[in-house]
Amino acid sequence: MFYAILRRFGQMLFVMFGISVIVFLIFFATPGADPAARIAGRNASPEVLEAVRHSFGFDRPLYVQYVKMMEKIFVTGDLTSFVNRGWKVVPAVMDSIPVTLSLVFGAAILWVVVSIIIGIVAAATRDSWLDKLLMALGLLGISMPVYWLGEVMNLITQSRYHDSWAFSWVPPLGYKNFSDDPKGWFLTLVIPWITLAILYIGIYGRVLRAAIIESLQEDFIRTARAKGLSETRILLRHALRTSLIAFVTLFGLDFGALVGGSALLTEVVFGLHGIGKLTYDALQNLDLPMIMATVMYASMFVVIANAVVDFVYILLDPRLRTS
Repeated sequence: MFYAILRRFGQMLFVMFGISVIVFLIFFATPGADPAARIAGRNASPEVLEAVRHSFGFDRPLYVQYVKMMEKIFVTGDLTSFVNRGWKVVPAVMDSIPVTLSLVFGAAILWVVVSIIIGIVAAATRDSWLDKLLMALGLLGISMPVYWLGEVMNLITQSRYHDSWAFSWVPPLGYKNFSDDPKGWFLTLVIPWITLAILYIGIYGRVLRAAIIESLQEDFIRTARAKGLSETRILLRHALRTSLIAFVTLFGLDFGALVGGSALLTEVVFGLHGIGKLTYDALQNLDLPMIMATVMYASMFVVIANAVVDFVYILLDPRLRTS
């Protein structure tokens, strides 16, 4: 098991290195374009262009430029925005990470717990009215766009019924640091958590139900029944564990993408200045240093999330420990 984890860790490092090279080449080695002019922005003066070339070492070989750029991002943190002069890119990204992590972690806990319950109940009551009701509710959740649902939630909790007993506890839009105000941090994120989780509850509940039903047809389940095990134990101890492999696969992809910036719509609707909002603002202003840093962060977090999924595979399926 140790060697399997070590091998996957090495593969993760190799992939992250490849991503860094590709991202660098896209932004700074595109044929026919001056990367200094792209970074400095429109109508930059010759003095600014010369300063950018000197700062990033564009007059030096390409591999030296790559090393210097990676040093600015990962070692010194000296990469600066050319839209907001003097604004350090890396600290800005680091300040946005807790916001996105708080949003995605909370929503992930919510959708994982609820979807597992829905999937188990729906599979145990297959083809019953309860199964059909749960699947219909899941389909409804999948069909509602996050930005629309978020606006509806804001309309209910921040405007129409904010003064009612049900929603008077909902604070204004924004984010509060956990270290400064744990209660305020929790209250500001409850509605965003629910909004983001509803879509994934529907998807994961349906996926887990289908996987459990398929697992219940396998030979090892018939063997367990022949041994006299109860249906509850068979469902929770054997069928569920096998079915979680597909569940974990989806979770790794979705969680990595959300932390990498795919929670943008939720962040914008609820006024959360996370990675997605930071990337959106950088794209609006064509702030290439900021875009490059956020893209690097997003790509590498997706790789890390998938590596964690591989490690969980090893725990769920003993056959992979010797593969």
